[in-house]
Amino acid sequence: MNFSPMVDLVRDPRWGRVMESVGGEDPYLGEIFAKTMIEAYQGEDISKLGNAAACVKHFAAYGAAEAGRDYNTVDMSEREFRQYYLPAYQSAIKNGAEMIMTSFNTINGIPASVNQWLLRDLLRKELGFKGIVISDYSAIEETIAHGVSKDKKEEAYKAIMAGVDIDMMSNVYSNHLKDLIEEGKVPEAVLDESVLRVLTLKNKLGLFENPYGNTNEEREKKILKSKEHLQKARELTAETFVLLKNEKKVLPLKKDSKIALIGPYADNIAILGSWSMFSDKAKIPTLKETFEKMVGDENVLYAKGSHILEEKDLNHILLEDGVPPIHTEDEKEKEKQMLKEAVEIAKKADVIVLAIGEHYRQSGEACSRANIEISQIQQNLLEELGQLNKKMVTILFNGRPLVLNHVAEKTDALLEVWFPGTEGANAITDIVFGEVNPSGKLTMSFPQATGQCPIYYNHYNTGRPHNKDFRYVSRYQDIPTESYYPFGYGLSYSNFEYYDLRISSKKMKKDSLITLTVKVKNNSNIPGKEVIQLYLQDLVASVVRPTKELKGFKKVCFKPFEEKEISFEIIPEMLRFWNEKMEYKAQIGEFKVFVGPNSRDTKEEVFEYLEANE
Repeated sequence: MNFSPMVDLVRDPRWGRVMESVGGEDPYLGEIFAKTMIEAYQGEDISKLGNAAACVKHFAAYGAAEAGRDYNTVDMSEREFRQYYLPAYQSAIKNGAEMIMTSFNTINGIPASVNQWLLRDLLRKELGFKGIVISDYSAIEETIAHGVSKDKKEEAYKAIMAGVDIDMMSNVYSNHLKDLIEEGKVPEAVLDESVLRVLTLKNKLGLFENPYGNTNEEREKKILKSKEHLQKARELTAETFVLLKNEKKVLPLKKDSKIALIGPYADNIAILGSWSMFSDKAKIPTLKETFEKMVGDENVLYAKGSHILEEKDLNHILLEDGVPPIHTEDEKEKEKQMLKEAVEIAKKADVIVLAIGEHYRQSGEACSRANIEISQIQQNLLEELGQLNKKMVTILFNGRPLVLNHVAEKTDALLEVWFPGTEGANAITDIVFGEVNPSGKLTMSFPQATGQCPIYYNHYNTGRPHNKDFRYVSRYQDIPTESYYPFGYGLSYSNFEYYDLRISSKKMKKDSLITLTVKVKNNSNIPGKEVIQLYLQDLVASVVRPTKELKGFKKVCFKPFEEKEISFEIIPEMLRFWNEKMEYKAQIGEFKVFVGPNSRDTKEEVFEYLEANE
């Protein structure tokens, strides 16, 4: 089994665990990824060699922690919960997920691990989940700190009665369940239910016949880091990168260019991100190594330029991890020397490639941040290099959306590579030198400033929608209202044009569908992939509806100058929502449909839905 997929909807990049979420800020995307990953993990026969039980986490609404602060309170309306946060979990259950992990947060004022409505009424009865419920790490024991349990015995009682089958790390079950049963407080039948669910999964996995499952040292040697798997990792990693800016088509770089490779991530193996503590770091290539392999040592000039963080900030992280702090008397002098060396190296080059970002311990669990900008020490490096007026490409390593205004303004090209894993450096090199054409799209909006958070594209309109020419509307005085980079955004070396949007009918009935077609052309001599995105808006409804909602997407390959007609089917099910009576139905009225390369830059049409669902 494994603790994946993590399908929490996330709208606040201050929360460090956004780096784990598969669907980002969109419920539809969460549904699709949940389905796909569970099918891949479990297969048709979960006992088959190579398959594993999926454990969906974290149930529920963990991604809505107030102020983006990990483990914090979650409080929302039932409509908000069902419309946006629940769908990915529902998809996981529908597609056979064997396990569910509870979340640390409260739901309606009750911690998830002792919440009977959440785990018995909703999860078991309404959603029909038959598998195992496991708590998150010590989550049951933490209900004392929440203030809903007086001691560990009461915690054990509340958790087992709520329907948690396995207590992870708290030991409250092993220490207190026997007494609770002997005292008659917990019926034996409740314990039997949990035991049977655990034994049922073990039986499905074939563990009674083969207790050690797939464990095999010889097979491990052949599979881990095999040439085939490393190549696949390289290919897939490149697909995740998002090209955010490419002024004057600086990228891809020419292989005969003299390149100044600068930055704390230029020759750094710490590109794996959170939860990678057991990786074999000795075998991870760095950007410096992969660049030199691609274009030759003579064309790559290297300088570190700066650390990722200032000494005090790095020491804060080290102390939290139980690592002794670093300190050198001449640290500031060394920083000046590194900066001077980087400038001198850059002067000798045709183009600067700057590799900067977050420290890998700034994203992940317990990594909430009140300021999601690049550290000042790296901004100083960017500023100094920018004054040379040379072409500059910035490669960004991070686990969350960041405030990038300053970075984007100072650089010609900006490539978002996240924490890209074992083959990250090779994949980045493939993109930078044009061996692969970038095709990734953002699953979360990037804010103009941290003060915008939480920020997401599928927001509601207000009674005073944003209007830049009027004061008394929903806006900020000091920054734009919209995101800096919108959901679904991502550029390509190809140039895609959208035109001739058509719908098969302006009217839809409850038993019919509408076909939408749009022509997309690659107006370049570079083959590429484009993610064509479909959005809908319910213009008038009994409750306020979002300005846009993702309802479909297709990733399509295009040859040079190739044109394709792309079609989507719009069906009544796409129009449903939780109405004023908390019924999941579509209502009659007008709908706007959008198609484009992202949630902002779209073409639109309007149709009318004539019959409400019965």
